[in-house]
Amino acid sequence: MTHWFHRNPLKATAPVTFNFYGVASSPAATKICNDLRSSRVRLLELFTDLSCNPEMMKNATDLYFSLLQGFIVSLDNSSQDCKLRYIQNFKWTDTLQGQVPSAQQDAVFELVSMGFNVALWYTKYASRLAGKEDITEDEAKDVHRSLKIAAGIFKHLKDSHIPKLITPVEKGRDLEARLIDSYIIQCQAEAQEVTIARAIELKHNPGLIAALAYETANFYQKADQMLSSLDPAYTIKWRKYLQLKACFYMAYSYCYHGQTLLASDKCGEAIRSLQESEKFFVKAEAFCKEYGETKGPGTTAKPSGHLFFRKLGSLVKNTLEKCQRENGFIYFQKVPPEAPQLELKANYGLVEPIIFEFPALHAHWTPETLAAFDLTKRPKDDSAKPKPEEEVKPLKEPDIKPQKDSGCQIS
Repeated sequence: MTHWFHRNPLKATAPVTFNFYGVASSPAATKICNDLRSSRVRLLELFTDLSCNPEMMKNATDLYFSLLQGFIVSLDNSSQDCKLRYIQNFKWTDTLQGQVPSAQQDAVFELVSMGFNVALWYTKYASRLAGKEDITEDEAKDVHRSLKIAAGIFKHLKDSHIPKLITPVEKGRDLEARLIDSYIIQCQAEAQEVTIARAIELKHNPGLIAALAYETANFYQKADQMLSSLDPAYTIKWRKYLQLKACFYMAYSYCYHGQTLLASDKCGEAIRSLQESEKFFVKAEAFCKEYGETKGPGTTAKPSGHLFFRKLGSLVKNTLEKCQRENGFIYFQKVPPEAPQLELKANYGLVEPIIFEFPALHAHWTPETLAAFDLTKRPKDDSAKPKPEEEVKPLKEPDIKPQKDSGCQIS
């Protein structure tokens, strides 16, 4: 089961020291600032550490976010903002718009930006694992779960936290609804790819596989439509991926639908379904070429060379030839001029995001600790402008290339 997934770059951020000299007036307050700084650095390191696993990531995120919550939520659970929410400036780049950063003096901006990167990490972890040779059943489950976790994080950010930002979200940037929705839908579609591979491996009913492939193709089409109104200079490579995957899974759906029709002695309709599958496969092949030639944010790959792609081509060709042979010897049915309408609904295997919540406030945050932050001691010339030395350096992500595949399983 070797999959290939497109991935956009991680967001990069300026260093944050959390040095509030004079403001943090007690050892407990100073400790929280030190813990925030160290846990943030640790979390950023884990994003590009190939040895990091979901347990390590969860421990690191729970620590940092539980500490950061003290800058956002009120200790008495009231709806009022915490007095520390606007004390620190945060600076983040965008996954699509390169190293052009946005800055906000708002701890909620840090929460959603770092949360966004955590979701991206889960998608990248899933991608690395799914591209392995001889992936185990447990690893396949980890891929499936990681993509659902990522979808849940993106959804939680969109529904519960991004609306709380004081500064409106810039159009075409990561936190805009169209982009968030595209990430959510892509995660769901990719998780369903794992489901489809499992269904094929266990030789499930072709009707179920056709329906799952059809639903997955629709997910990819929907994600592509979400990006259609954005600047193509930033989205074209991502969209080529979504378009090729939509065609790829339509080819899968028509292929397995043809098998269902053949099993029902509708050989003429089966041939027409396989012919339509062949058309979509050719379209996907063209998109593969375009993807490989398109410059833009994201992974570099030649998807038409991947086993998952090559094996579908052989499956379509062999199934079509089988149907044509059977029709010539047994059925002698006419091939309809129009392709069958796919009105397939999968009753099993559809993916929903795993519900995500940020961790509760860290135990170190007490009324006494919060009171020890004295905002009257802030320097008078303090401003929201980022300091010149706050350079945003891109995260050095490892170039993950697909391993040579044995050819035993595909999606």
